Amino acid sequence: MNLEEYRFPLFIDLRGRRAVVVGGGKIALRRVQVLQSFGAEVTVIAPECGEIPRGVTYLPRKYAQGDLSGAFLAVAATDDRAVNHQVGQEAARAGIFVSVADSAEESTFFFPAICAGNGLVSGVVSKGNAHRKTAEAARAIRAVLEEMK
Repeated sequence: MNLEEYRFPLFIDLRGRRAVVVGGGKIALRRVQVLQSFGAEVTVIAPECGEIPRGVTYLPRKYAQGDLSGAFLAVAATDDRAVNHQVGQEAARAGIFVSVADSAEESTFFFPAICAGNGLVSGVVSKGNAHRKTAEAARAIRAVLEEMK
């Protein structure tokens, strides 16, 4: 297997680090929950948004240049390609890790399927085109983690 074709798994401590999520739909809010569960201080920027978890800062407006200031990482998860691109560009200029939901090429990190249990955490990603296979692998890993003692 040529590992150069794959993404390197990197586990980082997000506790107390600022994460900015641009978008308020289902995908964005799933990202918010994961980031928050790992201790990130999350800010959501979206004109409209579903239910915001406690402790998350919500800015009910459109994304504007400069919104990533002070962020450790960012997520662009809107249904607007131009906005996602702007977020990706700002993050790239600022050296901020970014996941652009509709563009793997603009992303510098990739959201894994999280598998946690019995004191272990694993993340599963594909090359970007095998979502069903990723979900199946994550389910299998979660089952193994739950069975471990």
